[in-house]
Amino acid sequence: MGCKFVPAVCSYCGTGCGILFEVIDGKINSTIPLKSHPVNQGKLCIKGWNLHEYINSYMRLKTPLIKEDGTFQKATWDEAINHTATELNRIKQRFGPDSIGVLVSAKITNEENYLAQKFTRAVIGTNNVDHCARL
Repeated sequence: MGCKFVPAVCSYCGTGCGILFEVIDGKINSTIPLKSHPVNQGKLCIKGWNLHEYINSYMRLKTPLIKEDGTFQKATWDEAINHTATELNRIKQRFGPDSIGVLVSAKITNEENYLAQKFTRAVIGTNNVDHCARL
């Protein structure tokens, strides 16, 4: 059994807490606060302590899905992106840009969240953007 600790930064919010992932036989097993990290000094919120759980969840999507005739069908990334772009354009043309809202996640990087809000405002043309970790 191979065990190692991999340093990382918690992805739940923009605070930047230092963590260690306990990796056993190539699988992330637990999350531990990094005691020497200057931001969190060995402390973590409840979300940080459970950071590893969504990575290994059986419910995590591993391929894009497109709903056809009321059921989800597996799709390629190109198909999913094209379908999404087509539908967003259709909705925007028919109902206007403020009929679209974008929700971003604490489970993606700050840079990805920035790009999502920039896309929402500059491409779609609405300020209807929100985030689950706003304070």
